Amino acid sequence: MIDHGPQPFVTDIEAATLGNDTYRSTLWTGANLQVTVMSLEPGHEVGLEVHDDHDQFLRLEEGTARVQMGPAADALTFDETVSDDWAVFVPAGSWHNLTNVGDGPLRLYSVYAPAEHPHGTVHATKAEADAAEAEHHQH
Repeated sequence: MIDHGPQPFVTDIEAATLGNDTYRSTLWTGANLQVTVMSLEPGHEVGLEVHDDHDQFLRLEEGTARVQMGPAADALTFDETVSDDWAVFVPAGSWHNLTNVGDGPLRLYSVYAPAEHPHGTVHATKAEADAAEAEHHQH
C-alpha cells in the first residue's frame, strides 16, 4: 500500500480497509493528520498503549472487537464489544486496547491527529510493528 500524503487524495475508505491484509499500513500522512488501515487475525490485539499528545478515531469495517480504555494500564474501566460500522473515540492520554474477538479478520481504519507513524509505514505483522515501536522508543 502507498502512503498518498501529504498530497490531496480521495479514496473509497471502505474498499481500502477491506482490501488491506497487513497488520498496519499508512494510507495518508499529512502535517496534522494520519490515516492507517489495519487487519488483525482472530484473537490478536493492537496491544495496550497510550498516546499522550493526540486523539484517535477508529472505525470497524469488518469483524468484532473488544474495546478497552481507561486512565491507567491497570484501570481499563471502559469495556465494550463492537462490530461492523462502529466507531471508537480514544482521547489523548487514555490507555486503550482492541482485541479481535470474532471468527474472521478484524479490519479497521484509524485516524490520528497529529500523525503517529512515519510517512509510508507498512507493518506486515504485529511483530514487525512491535519491533519498530521498540526501535522508535530507543531514540
